[in-house]
Amino acid sequence: MAVDSQTHTETKKEAVTTRGLQGPHREARFPPSRSSRRRRAGGRHLESYPGGIAQPPPLASPALQVPAVRATFGAISAFQAAFRAQGPLAILQHFDTVYSILHHFRSVDVGLKEDTLEFLIKVVSRHSQELPAILDDAAVSALDRSAHLNALKMSCYALIRLLEAFEMTSSQPDLVGLDVGGKGKKARAKAAHGFDWEEERQPILQLLTQLLQLDIRHLWSHSVIEEEFVSLVTGCCYRLLENPTISHQKNRATREAITHLLGVALTRYNHMLSATVKIIQMLQHFEHLAPVLVAAVSLWATEYGVKSIVGEIVREIGQKCPQEMSRDPSGAKGFATFLTELAERVPAVLMGSVCILMDHLDRENYMMRNAVLAAMAEMVLQVLNGDQLEEAARDMRDQFLDTLQAHVHDVHSFVRSRVLQLFTRIVQQKALPLTRFQAVVALAVERLADRSVLVCKNAIQLLASFVANNPFSCKLSDADLEGPLQKETQKLQEMRAQRRVPAPALEPQEEWEAMLPELQSTLQRLLTCPQEEEGTDPPEPIASADTADQVKEHIRQLLARASYKQAILLARQAAERFPESEPFCDVDAEASPESGLLDLLGLVFKGTQAPTGDAVPEQAVPVDAPGRSEELVKQQMLVQYLQDASSFSRSINEAIGTISKMMYENTTTVVQEVIEFFVMVFQFGVPQALLGVRRMLPLVWSKEPGVREAVVNAYRQLYLSPKGDSARAKAQALIQNLSLLLVNASVGTIECLEEILCEFVQKEEVKPAVTQLLWERVAEKVPCAPWERCASVMLLGMMARGKPEIVGSNLDVLVSMGLAEVERPDYRLAQQVCQAIANISDRRKPSLGVRHPPFRLPQEHRLFQRLRDMVTKGFAHPDPLWISFKEAAVTLTYQLAEGPEAICAQMLQGCARQALEKLEEDSAPLEDPKAAAPRVPTVLLLNLLSLAGDVALQQLAHLEQAVSGELCRRRVLREEQEHKGKTPKKNASSESAMEEELGLVGGATADDPEAELIRNICEMELLEGKQVLAAFVPLLLRVCHSPGLYSNPELSAAASLALGKFCMISSSFCESQLRLLFTMLERSSLPTVRSNLMVVAGDLAIRFPNLLDPWTPHLYARLRDPAQQVRKTAGLVLTHLILKDMVKVKGQVSEMAVLLMDPAPPIAALAKNFFNELSHKGNAVYNLLPDIISRLSDPESGVEEEPFRTIMRHLLAYITKDKQLESLVEKLCQRFRTARTPRQHQDLAFCMAQLPLAERGLRKMLDHFDCFGDKLSDDAVFAGFLSIVGKLRRGTKPEAKALVDEFEQKLRACHSRGLDGMDELEPSQGASQQTPLAKKRAPRSQPAAPAGSADFTMPEPRRATRRLPRTKKPQIVFSSDESSEEELSAEMTEDETPRKTTPIRRASRRLRS
Repeated sequence: MAVDSQTHTETKKEAVTTRGLQGPHREARFPPSRSSRRRRAGGRHLESYPGGIAQPPPLASPALQVPAVRATFGAISAFQAAFRAQGPLAILQHFDTVYSILHHFRSVDVGLKEDTLEFLIKVVSRHSQELPAILDDAAVSALDRSAHLNALKMSCYALIRLLEAFEMTSSQPDLVGLDVGGKGKKARAKAAHGFDWEEERQPILQLLTQLLQLDIRHLWSHSVIEEEFVSLVTGCCYRLLENPTISHQKNRATREAITHLLGVALTRYNHMLSATVKIIQMLQHFEHLAPVLVAAVSLWATEYGVKSIVGEIVREIGQKCPQEMSRDPSGAKGFATFLTELAERVPAVLMGSVCILMDHLDRENYMMRNAVLAAMAEMVLQVLNGDQLEEAARDMRDQFLDTLQAHVHDVHSFVRSRVLQLFTRIVQQKALPLTRFQAVVALAVERLADRSVLVCKNAIQLLASFVANNPFSCKLSDADLEGPLQKETQKLQEMRAQRRVPAPALEPQEEWEAMLPELQSTLQRLLTCPQEEEGTDPPEPIASADTADQVKEHIRQLLARASYKQAILLARQAAERFPESEPFCDVDAEASPESGLLDLLGLVFKGTQAPTGDAVPEQAVPVDAPGRSEELVKQQMLVQYLQDASSFSRSINEAIGTISKMMYENTTTVVQEVIEFFVMVFQFGVPQALLGVRRMLPLVWSKEPGVREAVVNAYRQLYLSPKGDSARAKAQALIQNLSLLLVNASVGTIECLEEILCEFVQKEEVKPAVTQLLWERVAEKVPCAPWERCASVMLLGMMARGKPEIVGSNLDVLVSMGLAEVERPDYRLAQQVCQAIANISDRRKPSLGVRHPPFRLPQEHRLFQRLRDMVTKGFAHPDPLWISFKEAAVTLTYQLAEGPEAICAQMLQGCARQALEKLEEDSAPLEDPKAAAPRVPTVLLLNLLSLAGDVALQQLAHLEQAVSGELCRRRVLREEQEHKGKTPKKNASSESAMEEELGLVGGATADDPEAELIRNICEMELLEGKQVLAAFVPLLLRVCHSPGLYSNPELSAAASLALGKFCMISSSFCESQLRLLFTMLERSSLPTVRSNLMVVAGDLAIRFPNLLDPWTPHLYARLRDPAQQVRKTAGLVLTHLILKDMVKVKGQVSEMAVLLMDPAPPIAALAKNFFNELSHKGNAVYNLLPDIISRLSDPESGVEEEPFRTIMRHLLAYITKDKQLESLVEKLCQRFRTARTPRQHQDLAFCMAQLPLAERGLRKMLDHFDCFGDKLSDDAVFAGFLSIVGKLRRGTKPEAKALVDEFEQKLRACHSRGLDGMDELEPSQGASQQTPLAKKRAPRSQPAAPAGSADFTMPEPRRATRRLPRTKKPQIVFSSDESSEEELSAEMTEDETPRKTTPIRRASRRLRS
C-alpha cells in the first residue's frame, strides 16, 4: 500500500492522548518526533503513530476530527469488513474509529466497547501470526514493512489504551469506597461491564507477550526498536500493578502474565534501567506491591536469567539518603519488605549485592536495619549452611553472624527483637555453628532483662529453641553430665600419659633448606656492611673452658631460634678458636668467605642432628601408633563434646533462674511464653525446671483467662499425656509424676494443684485407670513406698473436690487403711486421710436457697471413733506430726459430725485426764516440802493448749457458719409453711417495696436473729461457767504471763496461737487480753511468737476492728523488727488489712515504704507489690506522700539519704495526674517552712525534682517561691531546682520559655544573694519587660494552710486575687510532723493502755440494734 494513498486519518491526528489510572505517577507521554513535526507542515508519515505518536492538539482544533458516538456503530462495522478484506493493515484507514471509542469511552454502549475489545484482540492476534513470515521474508519492500510497523503501533496503542480504560473503570468503585465487596460482587461487575473484566486481562497480556517474543525490531530502521513503543507496552503493566487488588489470590494469573511480559521486555528490549526506576518508585508509593514485585524479580533472576536487575535495584536502595528515608516511612517500609522477601526467595543472587546495603545498618531507620539483618540470616540459612563450606564462604558466614550478634544490643527494641527471632530460626534449622552456641545463649540470657516486653518474649523463645534443638543430649542435667565428663577426661589423661611418640619433626636437610635464603641475605649484609655488626647484640664470648662440641651446639641452637647474625659471628670466633677441631677444620681455605661460612654453618646444623627415625628408640614406638592416634583424637572430641554440653547446661540453668522471676510480669504474652518455656525445659529433663513448674501453679488463680488457661494446658500436657504401652502403664506414670510434684510442696502449691485436678476431673479428663490404681496403692494391693501411699491419698482428696463420690464411695476403705489401729500410727498419712475425707462435704456457708439439710455423719460413725482414739492415744507421745494431725482431725469432726462439740469435748477431756495423771505420778514420790512443785511435762502442756486452741476456733466457725446456716434454713422453711395457708394482703408487694426503700427491712431483729443468737452464745457462754473451753483459760493465761517459767519456744508459740484463737470468740475476753497480747508481740524474744501474734492481730483487726484501732501503731512497729520472718509476716498482714480497708492508713505507712530497701528480696518485692496495689485505690498514694516524705526525712526516725532517694523515686512514679502534681508541688513547697534541718530541705528539693512538672507546676512554684527561696543558698537544694529548670526547658512550650527564664533568674539570684537578691531583681524588671504569661500569673503570696491540716485532698481551683500587703506568715504545722512517741511506745501499763477508739462502721444493708 503506497504512502500517498493513505486515508485522511494520518493528516487529521498527530498523536493520541495516553491516559492511565490515577495515581502518584504520571504516565509517560510520547514526545513528538521529527516526522510528526514534518506532518504539521503538511507531510504524511505513518511512522509517527505509537512509538512516534505525539500529544494531540486540543479537541476544538479543526485538524482533529473525532467521529461522533452515533457514527461509531457503522464505523466499527466498516472496520470489521475492511479487516476481513485487508487484514491487520485495515487499521491504517480506520484508526479514527477506534480512537473515537477511546475518546467517548464513558458514554459508549457497553456492548460496543466489548465488541471493540474483542475485535482489537483479533487484529493484534492476526497480525502476530502474519508477522513471522513478513519478518523472515527479505523481499518485502520498505514501504510494506513501514505499513506493517504503523499498523502494529496503531493496533497495540488502541488495544493497550482500551485495556487501561477498562481497568480504570473497573477500579473506580473501589477507589471511591463503593461496592467494596460482598456476595455477588463478581455478578455486579459483569452486569456493569457486560463481561468479567478480571478474566479478560490475562489473555490480552499473554497476546502482547507473544507479540514481543517475535523479532519485531526488524520492522524499524537499523533494527533498533523505539523506546517509546517498549514504554507503551510496559507502562500498561505497571498501571495494572497499581491496582490494590492485584495482590489478591484471584488475580494470580494476571500477575504472572504481567511478570512474563516484563520479563520478555527485559531480556529482548533493554528494559533494565526503566524497570529498575519504576520498581523503586512503586515500592515507595504502593505498600501492597512489595510481595508482588519480589515474586516478579525472583522469576526474572531465575527463569529469565536477568540476575543483574537484583543488583541494580539493591544499588538504588543502598544509595537512598537517610533524610529521605526519615521523610518517607512508607517508602522505607516498602524497601524493607522487598529486601526481606527477596532474600527469602533468591538469597544467593542477593548475596553478591548485600555489601551495598551495609551502610543502612548504621543509619536511623530501624526497618531497613531489620531488612538487612533478615537478608543476612536468610543467606546463612539457605546458602552458607553446612560443614563443607569453602574458606571464603565460611568467612562470610562468620561475618554475617558477627553482625547479627552485634545488633542484639541495637538501640531500637524492634531490631533487638527481630535479631532474636532470626537467631531462633537459625537455631531451629540447625544452621548455627556449635562454636557460637555459648555466645548466643549468653546474649539471650542477657536480653531477658531488657526493658522491652517484645525483646524478653523473643529471648525466651530463642532459649526454648536452643533447648529443643540442642545437639548435646535429650536430657540436660548437670548431674547426668558431670559423671561422664570426669570419667572421659580421666581416660584422656591416661591415654596421653601412655603415648610417648614425639611430634613429627622435619629432617635437618629440610630445615636447612628452609632457612638458607634468609641466612644468605643476612650473611651478605654483614659482609658488605661491616658496621651492622656494631648494632647487633654480640654473642657471648667463647669461654676458655668451652669445648668445640659445646660451641657447635650453641651455634645450632642460635640457628634453630633464627638468630642468624649471632650464629654467624659465633661461627667466625669458633673457626679462629678451634682451627683443628671438626667441623671447623673442614672449611675450604680457597673458598670465598660467604661460601665458607655457609658450608661451616651447614655442617654444624645438619651434622649435629640424627635422622628422625633414629631419634626415637625402636622399643618406644608403639606397634599400633596410627590406631592409637585415631583413638586419641576421638577421645579428645568426646571430651570437648561433653564440656560443651556441660557449659550449655549451666547456661540454661542460669536462664531458668532468670525466667522464673518473669512469671509474674504484668504482660500476659510474656507470662504465656514463660509457661511454654518451662513445659519444654521440663520435658528435656532439666532438674531446675521442676521449680518453674511449681512456681507457675499460683497463676491458676490469675484474673487473666489466657494465663489461667496456659497453666492448665501446661499441666495437661505435662501430666495427662504420659508415655506408656498400656492404660495402666500410663496411669502409673501419671501418678508417679504428680506424686513427685507433691514432695515437700507447700500448702499453697497443694491448693493450686487441687484446683487444676478438680477441673480435670470435672471435664472427665482423668481416666478411671488412674483412680483404680490410686485406690490400690492406698489399700496396699500394689507395693509402694510410704510417701507414695501418702501422695495417693492426697491425690484422691484433690479429685474428690471435683467428684465427691470418688472418696465417698470408698469411705470405709479410707478409714480402715488410713486410720487403722497400729502400734505406731502414721500421723502424716492420717492427716492426709482427714483432708481427703473433708473434701466430700460442702465447706461453704449454706445458702438460703438450699432446702435440704447439710450432709452429716452420726457421732457413732467409726470415723469419729478412730479420730478420737488417735488424738487421745497420741497425746502423750512426743511426735511432731501429731500437732498437724489433730488439727485436721478437729476440723474434719466439725465439718462432718452431728454434734461435733461433744466429740471434741471428749478429746479435750481425755487429753486433760492424761496430763493430770502424769502430774499425779510425778507428785506422788515427793516427800520433801522444800522441793519444787510438780509440773506437767512440756510436751503434754504444749499439745493440750494447741488442742484447746483448735477446738475453740473450730467451735466458733461451726456456730457462725453451720449452726447459723441451719437455723436460718429452718426458719425460712417454717415461714414458708406459715404463709402457705394465709391470704396475701392487698398492696402487700408495694408496702414491702416501700419499707425496703426506706430501710425498715433488714434489721438484725427482723432478718438476722440467728446472728444475734450466735453472738450472745460466744460472748456469754463459750468462755464462761462450766464450759469445756472455759476450764483451759486460766492455764493458757498462766503460760502466757510467765514466759520465764515456761520458756520452751514451741510451748510459747503454741500458747500465743491458742490465746489468739480464744480472743476470736468473745470481744470482752479479747479486750481484756489485748494488753497481754501486744506485750508479747513487742517484748517476746522469740521471732516465731512475734510472727504468730502478728497473724493473730490481723485476724482480730478484721473481727473486732474497733478494739484493735488504738493499737494500730504497734502493728506498724513490727515492720522494723530485727527478724526477717517477723518483718515479712507484718508486711503481709498489713498489706491485707490496708488493701481491704480494715485499718486506717496513717502516716505510719512510711514503715512500709522503708521495706522497699529491705535487704531480703522477698520483703522488698512484697513492699513493691503493696504500693502497686495501693496506687489502684484512687488517690491513696498521693494523700500519703507528704507524710511519708516528712517521716522518712526526719533526722531522728528517718532513713539515710541514699535509701530515701531510692524509695522516693519509686513512690513518686505513681503520681501521674496533672492535678495531683500541682497539689503535691504546693504541699512540698509549704513543707519547706516546717523543715528543721538542711537534710530535710535537700530531700524536699530532690522530691520536687523527680516530678514530671509542666507549666502549671512551674506557676505553683513561682506562687510559693517565698517558701523555699531562703533555702536556695544550700548547693544541694539549688542543684535540685536547677534540674527542674532543665526538665522544663526540654518539655515546655515555646510561649512558656520566658516563664522558665524568670524562674531561673530568681533561683540564681537567691542562691547568690539570698532573698534580698530576689527583691533587687523585681524592681529591675520593668512593666514593659513583663511577658503576658507573667502578667497572668496568680499572686505569689497565699493564705497558709490551717494548723494541723493533714488531709491531702484535691485542691479547688484558685482565683487570682488582689495583692495584699506582705504580712507575717502564720506557722504551718502538720499532724505528721508532730511527735509520735506516745503512739509508738510499747509501755503496756494499765494507765497507758489505749482507751480512745474510733468506731468503724461496716458497710451492710442490715441495721444493727
